[in-house]
Amino acid sequence: MSRAEQPSRRTVLAAAVAATVAGTAAPAAAAAPRSAPDADGPAPAQGRPIDYHAWTTYRDWRSGKAEGTRAVAGRRPGLVIGTPAGRTDYTDPHTGTTAAWEYATWTGPEHRLTVPATEVVASWNAHTPEGTWLQAELRGTYSDGTGTPWYVLGRWAAGDQDIRRTSVDGQSDGKSTVWTDTFAIDDPSGGLRLTAYRLRLTLYRRPGTRLTPTVWRLGAMGSDIPDRFTVPASTPGLAQELAVPRYSQEIHKGQYPEYDNGGEAWCSPTSSQMIIEYWGGRLTPEQLSWVDPAYADPQVCHAARFTYDHQYEGCGNWPFNAAYAATFPGLQGVVTRLASLTDLETLIAAGIPAITSQSFLKSELTGAGYGTAGHLMTVIGFTADGDVIANDPASPSDEAVRRVYKRREWENIWLRTKRYNASGKVVSGTGGVCYLYFPAHPTPHQRRALAAVGVR
Repeated sequence: MSRAEQPSRRTVLAAAVAATVAGTAAPAAAAAPRSAPDADGPAPAQGRPIDYHAWTTYRDWRSGKAEGTRAVAGRRPGLVIGTPAGRTDYTDPHTGTTAAWEYATWTGPEHRLTVPATEVVASWNAHTPEGTWLQAELRGTYSDGTGTPWYVLGRWAAGDQDIRRTSVDGQSDGKSTVWTDTFAIDDPSGGLRLTAYRLRLTLYRRPGTRLTPTVWRLGAMGSDIPDRFTVPASTPGLAQELAVPRYSQEIHKGQYPEYDNGGEAWCSPTSSQMIIEYWGGRLTPEQLSWVDPAYADPQVCHAARFTYDHQYEGCGNWPFNAAYAATFPGLQGVVTRLASLTDLETLIAAGIPAITSQSFLKSELTGAGYGTAGHLMTVIGFTADGDVIANDPASPSDEAVRRVYKRREWENIWLRTKRYNASGKVVSGTGGVCYLYFPAHPTPHQRRALAAVGVR
């Protein structure tokens, strides 16, 4: 059974990060599409049911409340440990090892959501040298005036030598729950929403050293996508294809089963690695030396290991994939939602591919040849007819990864929030979820395209 078939582990976004499996699916949902993209970058759409907000500037890092952290200026401003606020012991639940750590915290200012949200997903970009790690948390305010507890959204390090990268299960207050990496209102039908939140970072280092994590970006995507089984058809507005490397997850079946049972479940890290390399990210022979030299595309094995969530027991944790991408020099990564295929066209026109999540029956996506409860693909362009060109890692070889999928079918399976599975049961759709990886210093065209889809 794939991770996506385990609703106790996740909610709507949860279903989006599993491996390809046989038979699940249904119709579609999301906001109405906008007009075709302007080649120079359109203005942001109005009335989007999505609010992505981030802290990235020196001024941002000097806001909020710092206890032992300090902001650093420069071409890529960030947050680091200054004078530690204290020392604590942390027992790693996955190794049983207890170690002492110095720590410092930064609590961001309150962000009032432009769209009171049913779900929130955070993401961050950071450098964590050996001997350091970080924890990200969220505390919010409900529409009834009450507040959430501090929820842990991830304990993360780029490597796995100090702590095991992990989400935290069992977090709920009776009104909301954290499902692996996704904050979700338990009963959206009752009208309760999250209206505001604060994010908190805790940075850790080995005692007595001058080591420090450096955080360049911390953000969160709040959304309230209306429930529906179908979405309005969009009008094609772009014919363009980006030269994105092609990697198959399927050729890694049976490899490193300790990471989510091997390559058959590696759609998320495989897609991540494609876009990382599109932007010029490369792993060194030294970094890949742990991989069996008999395995093709060792960088895909590496991506699986270094996105793996030891609590979720999978490689599909949203912020962990975005954070992995940002460990490559000159890259940023965010988790957000898009409102339409026109949003994707806007990004492609600026040279920015996207990793999208979809779930469908075999009969719902012509040419796929499989059904899935949740699968990641890389959208790399559009044909002259407006059909979607995707690098689909659920392919038998690297050469077979490039696929063309019918526009109308594809936008439904990606943008819906409700669908029917193979048993006829109503289950969640993914509602336009995506990863966006892009340069740390985007061009003006890229900045306009990102702003048009709500990312700054």
